[in-house]
Amino acid sequence: MRPKMACADFTFPLLAHDKVMQLIALLEFQGVDIGLFEERSHLWPSQEFEEVEVSARNLKRELEGLGMEVADVFLQMAPDFTPYALNHPEESRRRHARDWFERTLDYASGAGARHVTTLPGVHFEEESWDSSFHRSVEELAWRVDRAKAHGLVFSIEAHVGSIVPAPDLAAKLVTSVPGLTLTLDYTHFARLGMSDEEVEPLIQHASHFHVRGACKGRLQAPFKDNIIDYTRVCEVMGQTGYTGWIGIEYVWFDWEHCNECDNLSETLLFRDHLRTITGGGDTVFPEGG
Repeated sequence: MRPKMACADFTFPLLAHDKVMQLIALLEFQGVDIGLFEERSHLWPSQEFEEVEVSARNLKRELEGLGMEVADVFLQMAPDFTPYALNHPEESRRRHARDWFERTLDYASGAGARHVTTLPGVHFEEESWDSSFHRSVEELAWRVDRAKAHGLVFSIEAHVGSIVPAPDLAAKLVTSVPGLTLTLDYTHFARLGMSDEEVEPLIQHASHFHVRGACKGRLQAPFKDNIIDYTRVCEVMGQTGYTGWIGIEYVWFDWEHCNECDNLSETLLFRDHLRTITGGGDTVFPEGG
């Protein structure tokens, strides 16, 4: 059967958030990837967390009224990766990151989500990579435990500029933290010139998946320039028993040339491409979760 597909609410930043929700419903998506990106998305965590239960309940009610649900809640605490990276050397910043993560879990639970994503941390150049990595492992292990207590699946997105920018490093991190999963996005690796074959082993660790076009040198590219073989990706998902959502994640902001695509058209092109891939042939998905 076809997997459940979601669209990111931060794909259309120029629309009011209620209009974004309506548009995603009109595009026939079953779920929404919610971006809690401080100073960079419709829903800023600093504002949503003022009354977590109320904010979460309102989001859930809005989506239910449109026949959708929350596929993922993605927390980013600042426009830049570094100031509140979960593995920051300063203990006070790590405490603040933990506090916001706890609130994210409450928010996700209240909104009816079953999945939460954060970034994995960065390499702080004033120390060795191993030191930064070890601190990420400690912080992520704590987050896995807290997510489990809320009945949520927790994942990290290995991304350009993170402590794990390559597939082998992402695998090292996820296997170093029992229970940790990946929000897998091939585009961060394609942008660096890495092949699909290098990324494919990570599918077994994925609990959520991001789709958009990419090519060497471009984190985000139109469908016509995309080099990622999503037919093969979906075949392997079926073989490994992937049960998560597939979220189409075009973004629009001035970073990595990500404001140079027609997000509406590209979202539709990939939606229909994925429907074609997963609706025929031998690709079989378990019940989406």
